[in-house]
Amino acid sequence: MLSSQLYATTDILPVAGLDRLAEHLPNTWIEQALAATGTASIRRRRLPAEQVVWLVIGLAIYRRQSMPEVLATLDLALSAASEQAVSKSAVTQARQRLGAKPLAQLFDQTARAWCQQDAGIHAWKGLSLWAMDGTTFRTPDSADNRAHFGAQAYASGKVASYPQVRAVSITAIPTHLVSDIAFGTYAQNEMLYAKTLVGRIADHSLTVFDRGFLCAEILLGLTQGGQERHYLIPAKSNTKWEVLSGSADDCLVRMRVSPQARAKAPELPEHWTARAIRMVSANGKQRVLLTSLLDRRRFKAEALAECYRRRWEIETSYRELKQSMLGEALTLRSQQPEGIEQEIWGALIAYNLVRLEMAKAAIEAKVEPTDLSFLRALHILQHEMIWAVGMAPGKLPAHLLRLRTQMQFAIVEKRRGRQCPRIVKALPKRYTVRYLKKDLN
Repeated sequence: MLSSQLYATTDILPVAGLDRLAEHLPNTWIEQALAATGTASIRRRRLPAEQVVWLVIGLAIYRRQSMPEVLATLDLALSAASEQAVSKSAVTQARQRLGAKPLAQLFDQTARAWCQQDAGIHAWKGLSLWAMDGTTFRTPDSADNRAHFGAQAYASGKVASYPQVRAVSITAIPTHLVSDIAFGTYAQNEMLYAKTLVGRIADHSLTVFDRGFLCAEILLGLTQGGQERHYLIPAKSNTKWEVLSGSADDCLVRMRVSPQARAKAPELPEHWTARAIRMVSANGKQRVLLTSLLDRRRFKAEALAECYRRRWEIETSYRELKQSMLGEALTLRSQQPEGIEQEIWGALIAYNLVRLEMAKAAIEAKVEPTDLSFLRALHILQHEMIWAVGMAPGKLPAHLLRLRTQMQFAIVEKRRGRQCPRIVKALPKRYTVRYLKKDLN
């Protein structure tokens, strides 16, 4: 029974051996998150808070299944004298008792620990590589979700069909592990979410931004708020600067901080300097990159351009999270805002669990974590978790070794000369178009 392998209650003895997921997510972390938020279960229930945490994570891994199906698949409910199945209303009430705060606390703890694992292996010239980008999540169109999160409004006066959650995340470029995220109402600008994340970026790091985050307050806040915290960001077409030294392809420039920015943040200087590098993108267009890495000998222009190209791979992590893992569902599950927040935190933990397994398997296979197929790795993990439910504890170490071996078969074969241009294609129509015959009389 998976529940007995995940944790021990006062009435159940601990079982020897390692569980597939509890190897990375020990029960002590869950207990600490529950204790910190005051949501630990006091009375004996079939679905205590510890089990509901695993249920929320399981709902993200098995997105195509309902809550009772995930509960039965992973055998999470504790045994009872009646041995009756847990009703759907009981599962819903258990999730409501848990809330979103324990999952948020657990994500912070796990993301910090998992990103530090094997960090030295993936370092780039002594710096850890990160990418900051924004995305949105659609929620069910309930009155509570629409009132809390809001939705996109168009110039024509129309409003988006579904409420939307706006989010900005920091992702490790080598492993695609999500290290931090800020999300909330759609009406709040991405820049405000980004400002809350900048202060939490690790020292001795290089963060690659999308050009939408080109802002003196964010970039200077990053470099001045820690030790060896650098940025790499493409310049906008209307960005103006004064060349101080260097060549046309690699020079030191000085830019003026706008009066509007200084009015919001008086501590900003009147001018700030950066290094401007000219590169050619995959589609043949020229692009100028701005960076705080001024040492041309240590950080060559070609290496920085390659770092920026690797940043585009982060776009696939949103696709993996919102489409591959969540089963291409149009929206999230919950009808209430707190349930939506709980669901997002659970999905992020589940996504990081899959990515962590891929990183471990990549080390054994001596390849990059991004060389493995996320979708195939997810399918392997889904299959192996079901097998682990009824497995004897003594066989779990061998089960772990077999899973790592199967993960290595998820390596994506590189096709010679294949290109993936960034283009937008029209979505196919869901329904056939019906044309009305005109009256010729």
